[in-house]
Amino acid sequence: MKEKKFQALANRKLIVTADGSTSIFDGATGESFHSVNGAYTESMLVFIENGLEFRKQQAPSTQYRILEIGFGTGLNAWLSLKKGEEWQQLIDYTAIEAFPLEMDLATKLNFIQNAENHKNDQYFMALHTSVWGETVPISTYFTLTKLHQNISDYQNEEGSFDVIYFDAFSPNVQPELWTEEIFLKLYHSLKSGGVLVTYSARGDVKNALRSVGFIVKRLPGPPGKRHVIRVFR
Repeated sequence: MKEKKFQALANRKLIVTADGSTSIFDGATGESFHSVNGAYTESMLVFIENGLEFRKQQAPSTQYRILEIGFGTGLNAWLSLKKGEEWQQLIDYTAIEAFPLEMDLATKLNFIQNAENHKNDQYFMALHTSVWGETVPISTYFTLTKLHQNISDYQNEEGSFDVIYFDAFSPNVQPELWTEEIFLKLYHSLKSGGVLVTYSARGDVKNALRSVGFIVKRLPGPPGKRHVIRVFR
């Protein structure tokens, strides 16, 4: 199964969300890359707190492997990098992105303006300038492998990842990504006890996740959203 090939992929523009952080509005899908109620706030809650930090609490380790579906602006990767630096533990990060963000837009994103020091600015742009298809050390505690492909073409690594960030466009515009077929692939990619986190808590999404074996837990959402979900293998 192939993902929908959207037209006018260059029809993207920078927007400012409610918490002051920027995101991208994609004219081809009619959706923004993050919540307009706060890009930074949403990513911190849904992916870092519910995903990476939760996994660290449940299964302490010297390193963590993360798979992201939808690299987008690189915000989730950058926040994960910052956690690796804070903890001084290795984060091995793989991101799958079918439609990479244009570099001129990436340079305008303002996530780095709230960084603690200039080193993090360099890290953020390194995420975007790193070579596709290769494993690149971004910092002492963070390696990145960006794959420019469709998730349906990804050859999953059995039982390899601690956390999966499922951050694709919504089921309204890309329903083919929120299917049992895709979720089964991701189920097998997780380690036993690993977690997948996403912003969508729709009933059909939860049903598809349960049907392939996930245990689904509904959690409070960020501003503007009642619930999000975390699922376990």
